[in-house]
Amino acid sequence: MTESVQRMPLAWTDDVLDLAEALEGHTPSAYVVGGAVRDAFLRAPIRDIDLVTQAGGRALARKIANLRGGAYYALDDVRDIGRAILRGQDGGRLVIDVSAFRGASLEEDLLDRDFSINAMAVALTGSLDEVHDPAGGWGDLRARRLRLCRPDSLTRDPVRVLRAVRYSVQFGLRVEPDTLQAARAAAPLLAGVSAERLRDELFKLLAQPRARTGLVVAQHMGALAVVLPDALASRREDQRQTERVVETLSQFATAISPTRTDETAAQFGLGMFVIALDRFRGRLQAHLTHPWPDERQGRALLLLAGLLRHLSDELVEEYAITLRLSVAERQRLAAISRTWRTAAQVDCEDPVAVFRFWRAAGEAGPEALLLHLAERLASYDLDLDQDDWLAALERVRALLFAWYEDRERQVSPPVLVTGDELMRALGIRPGRLVGELLAGIEEAQVRGEVTTVQDALRWAQDALGNRRPGPDG
Repeated sequence: MTESVQRMPLAWTDDVLDLAEALEGHTPSAYVVGGAVRDAFLRAPIRDIDLVTQAGGRALARKIANLRGGAYYALDDVRDIGRAILRGQDGGRLVIDVSAFRGASLEEDLLDRDFSINAMAVALTGSLDEVHDPAGGWGDLRARRLRLCRPDSLTRDPVRVLRAVRYSVQFGLRVEPDTLQAARAAAPLLAGVSAERLRDELFKLLAQPRARTGLVVAQHMGALAVVLPDALASRREDQRQTERVVETLSQFATAISPTRTDETAAQFGLGMFVIALDRFRGRLQAHLTHPWPDERQGRALLLLAGLLRHLSDELVEEYAITLRLSVAERQRLAAISRTWRTAAQVDCEDPVAVFRFWRAAGEAGPEALLLHLAERLASYDLDLDQDDWLAALERVRALLFAWYEDRERQVSPPVLVTGDELMRALGIRPGRLVGELLAGIEEAQVRGEVTTVQDALRWAQDALGNRRPGPDG
């Protein structure tokens, strides 16, 4: 235990400063706690704000929502927790959760939290550099150390095992030996955690730039075997390949992102990736930053596909259901997993091959191509085949060009006839044949053989004639 109140150099965002001004004179005192204090010390962005107060958590959340023109939600009537959702100073979504103390005092509340780095508090109505720090979180942050607040913190909430993994890679912290031992002991208890909570922690981990390191740590702790029991293959070499694929996908994501630097692409393989696909950088970035439900990131979904790369389509679907992914996420994950292997066989000189790839992949195609490239680059290990790698990049560049810049000609030709029009013109009944004829017309369009309605009907008539048996059939 350390001195309860200390002065620390903290960098508060305008959102926190505005909140302190708005609540000036409010009683009882409200305290910023947890991640916001930690991030203010680390000069990191503060995405969400957690407040605690002696009583009236829901009432204070409602007051904040009313003062700032936001929305209010009651999260937990029993524990007196409310949420205000506002527009932050940067124009983004700002979530403020307010709860009553866990226990009889602020100190009891803080010591009931997971790790010391999250067990600090600052009074909004006082000096914003005076920090209540009963667990010694400031010292642990300076020492880059992750330590439990209490020996039983993980057994009381086993999802904190995954959180320990994420914090260690997100903030570059060394897991203190007793905490590491407690994490290994508590890892089997993850089996009793709700699928939604496991999913959310897993996605936060996969969204980290050092996701591979996090997965290795999670495996070392015994957590990965509980959360994704079949994710790592039984053979060690297959495991290493999966780890390399995840690492390569993370490198691709960084190379595509606004945080890319000259050092990002220092290696030949990654440098050629940047050069070949730079014209599509912004559009690929949109895929990886796509906001899935509950702020899950497209980048994390792609890395999950990489982690499950060796599994059958059926097992991938089972994982998607087990993790309670949304229907749209499940469809995207399934399409990535189903089509990334086919990219290597696409002959980009054949317009029908390009068309068929995109018909199968759809919106998941860009992610499938990134996974295909990650698999290829990771497979070289230390012996990069430059010619093969450049050929793979050229194939993907051509496919992305078709999708982003030549879609009408190569991917989605304009509809010339509908199914109803085809049935009337040819005198056929509804059924699979209509769909096959429409698909055939599209392929004839991308080959340049059909350009008008008359061409389409003539092509369908000829195709139908070839299908019908002759007098002796």
